[in-house]
Amino acid sequence: MSIEKLTTSNFRNLSDTTTLCHPALNFLIGANGSGKSSFLESIFFLGHGKSFRTSKVENIVLFDQSNFVVSVLNNHNKRFGLLKEISSGTTDIKIDGVKHNKFSDLAQNIAVQIITPESFKLFFGGPRERRRFVDLGMFHVKHVFSEQWKEFTQILKQRNACLKNNLRGQQFEYWTDKFSESCTSIAQLRFDYLADLKAELSKWLTILLPKYKDDISVTYLQGWNSKKSLLDVLALNIEREFEKGHSLFGAQRFDVRFQYKGLSIENLLSRGQQKLFLLALTFAQAKMIEQVKRVKPILLIDDIGAELDLHSREAFYQSIKEVDCQIFITAIDEQALEPIIPKDNNYYMFHVEHGRISAISK
Repeated sequence: MSIEKLTTSNFRNLSDTTTLCHPALNFLIGANGSGKSSFLESIFFLGHGKSFRTSKVENIVLFDQSNFVVSVLNNHNKRFGLLKEISSGTTDIKIDGVKHNKFSDLAQNIAVQIITPESFKLFFGGPRERRRFVDLGMFHVKHVFSEQWKEFTQILKQRNACLKNNLRGQQFEYWTDKFSESCTSIAQLRFDYLADLKAELSKWLTILLPKYKDDISVTYLQGWNSKKSLLDVLALNIEREFEKGHSLFGAQRFDVRFQYKGLSIENLLSRGQQKLFLLALTFAQAKMIEQVKRVKPILLIDDIGAELDLHSREAFYQSIKEVDCQIFITAIDEQALEPIIPKDNNYYMFHVEHGRISAISK
C-alpha cells in the first residue's frame, strides 16, 4: 500500500494537519528539531504501535494534551487510524471506521521499515535488535509465524515457571517436549526465511556495495547447537537451567551475524559502507514483503545525508529506482539529497519548520 493522506493530532511538535503524500517518493527537509523525524515517527507508530525514538509514550504526545491521533488514507481509499490515551494507556484502533481490539489487525495492513542513525545497533546493539528485524519480516512473509510465535511464548512461559519453581518430573517433561517441538518448527521457518533473504540481499549489494558483495555473509544461529537436537542440548544443561531459573537455549535465543571476510561488519566497513549495507538489507526485506502480495511496505529513511558521500548517494539513487514501494526520506537541505532527486519531478518535497509541513513547489 501507499499513504495518500497522513493526519496527525497532538503528535510531538507537529501541527495538527493532513499531508498529501506522493505514492512513490517523498522528501522532507528542515533543520534539526524541526519535526522531520516526528513525521516519520507518526507513520512508524501506526505500523508498529510504538516509537523508534522512545519507550515512553508520554514523550510523544504534545505538551499538556491527554492523547494523540495518527490516521492514514491509503491508495485503495481505505482508512487506518489509532488514538492513544496517555493516562490509561489504551489504544483505540479503527480500520475503515470499524473498531478493532488487536494491534496485529492494523499491522497486517501496513508494513513499515525504517533506517535511522540508530539503525547501526543492528550490528553492535546485541541480538535483540537483530531478532526484531528478522521477526518483522517473518510476520509479513511467513504468515504462519505469528500464530506459531504466540503459541511458543506461552510454552516458554510454562517451561520457565517450572525451572524457576524447581518443578521436575512429568509436568516439566511435558513442557520440555512441547518447547522442543515448537522451537524446531520456528527455527526451520527462520532458516528458510533467511535463505531467501540472503538471495534477495545479493541483488541489492550488487547495486549498493558491488566491490564487497562476494565477501559479505549472513549467518543464522538458531539458539542451540545445530549439530545436536534441542532435546539433547536441554538434557545436557538441565541443572544449569534450573540454577538460572529460565530456558537458556531455544528459538528465543536466535541471532544473525553480519560479517565481511569472516569478521563483524562494524569492524571492517566504514560507517558509510555500513549504511549502504543497512539499505541493501532493508530493501531486500521490503522486496520480500512486497513479493508475497499481502501488503506493499513503506520505507522511512531518516537523515539520508549522514555517512553517505556523493558516490554512495548515487548508488542509493540507483537502488530506489528498483524498489516498488513508497519511500519517505529526510535531510537537512536539498544539497544533502543530491543526486537522489529524480530529474522527472516524479516526487513530492516538503519543508518542515517548527512542526509545520508545507509543500515546496518544483
